Amino acid sequence: MDKKIIGVAAFMGAVAIVLGAFGAHGLKEVLSETELITFETGVRYQMYHALFLLFVGTTGLIDGKTKKTILWLTAVGVLFFSGSIYLLATASLASLNVKFLGPITPIGGLLMISAWIVLFAKIQGKKTE
Repeated sequence: MDKKIIGVAAFMGAVAIVLGAFGAHGLKEVLSETELITFETGVRYQMYHALFLLFVGTTGLIDGKTKKTILWLTAVGVLFFSGSIYLLATASLASLNVKFLGPITPIGGLLMISAWIVLFAKIQGKKTE
């Protein structure tokens, strides 16, 4: 499980770097300042959670079942949160109506928060050795 989590973390981190560079260079001239800041928010949270998963995959403080729960909460959360933000921020480029994605963003945020809460609860419930 650890290898899978670290793999997802590495992939998520690499994609965040690519999207961050794309936003800073490729989208700078075609998005408004507000849209660009929104896009960057998606990148930032994706990278935070790539690092979070890297920690989860390398720690021995939590069991495999908990790690799997955290992986799924984080991966789906980032997909919903950052993914919807990327689409909302760039919708003007393709004249797409993606306002229906608005409610997806907070659901993704709630999933990411849940992953952190699961980690916190497991660490707090762990007996000291």
